[in-house]
Amino acid sequence: QVQLVESGGGLVQPGGSLTLSCVASGFSFWKETMYWYRQAPGKERDRVALISSFGPMTDYADSVKGRFTISRDNAKNTVYLQMNNLNPEDTAVYYCQTRVSGLDYWGQGTQVTVSS
Repeated sequence: QVQLVESGGGLVQPGGSLTLSCVASGFSFWKETMYWYRQAPGKERDRVALISSFGPMTDYADSVKGRFTISRDNAKNTVYLQMNNLNPEDTAVYYCQTRVSGLDYWGQGTQVTVSS
């Protein structure tokens, strides 16, 4: 079955960096567009970034453009989110997501807390 497992979250000071990873299994990873979402307490889950299967092409939410970079390693079935210059507004649970055969799949999420 499709599984997405995120890791790499943690506590970081403002201005710091983190890299999130999402290891995928159970489907042809190289074929699918991969997404990162985040959900802050009391807020809706918002898309942060996506990376297509071919190209690959990337797209970012305005709030993270120039600070976050999404990438993928098809040999490792892994998608990454490099996050730089973090600020407290980036505090959220970050989720990896994909759609396979018309169904949406989510990871369990990884907590990112930006605080001094």
